[in-house]
Amino acid sequence: MKKDIAGIRKDYQLKSLLEQDLASNPFKQFSKWWEEAVESEILEVNAMTLATATPSGMPNARIVLLKSFSDEGFVFFTNYNSKKGNELLENPHAALVFFWKELERQVRITGRVEKISNQDSDEYFQSRPVGSRIGAWASPQSKVIVSRDVIEKNILAAEEKFASGVIDRPLHWGGYVVMPTVIEFWQGRLNRLHDRLQYSLQQDGSWKIERLAP
Repeated sequence: MKKDIAGIRKDYQLKSLLEQDLASNPFKQFSKWWEEAVESEILEVNAMTLATATPSGMPNARIVLLKSFSDEGFVFFTNYNSKKGNELLENPHAALVFFWKELERQVRITGRVEKISNQDSDEYFQSRPVGSRIGAWASPQSKVIVSRDVIEKNILAAEEKFASGVIDRPLHWGGYVVMPTVIEFWQGRLNRLHDRLQYSLQQDGSWKIERLAP
């Protein structure tokens, strides 16, 4: 079994990533890659790994969904009382990773994290399907529960509470924006000699572009 795992490999050869092909702004570069990823009809194209850490440095990672991006940063939504929410409260820094295997590409993002405005969280919450809005009330995310029955009972209670059809956003649920200080674009190449180009935010607000060894 170990030998079989060690033998799994794939040579990447679809594209290259050269300095002359990069946008001067990493958000423009991300937008370009994003559009190409969407056009490629990648399943769950907005899925990204979110890594957080406790104040002592113990890391945690999970998959979340990107819901918007701009020059301000990358937005996702969650329960503020979840493990990730508590870690971001104590250590407001995070890393994101997109892996679009169909294009043999990764994007790695690190930066500071802040909650988005209540108004923006309200607007997104009301755009969600009814079941997802009920679910935000029903799940004490990351908490230990004795059985699935806890969730089922909470769903019934929430459905009864909001029988009128008006479902307000719970105050413990909303959005975060990851504001990058470093963004790396990774393009797979032959023999593991990948192209890695990194943008680093400078004190004057400009972005420094450097090539990293694969």
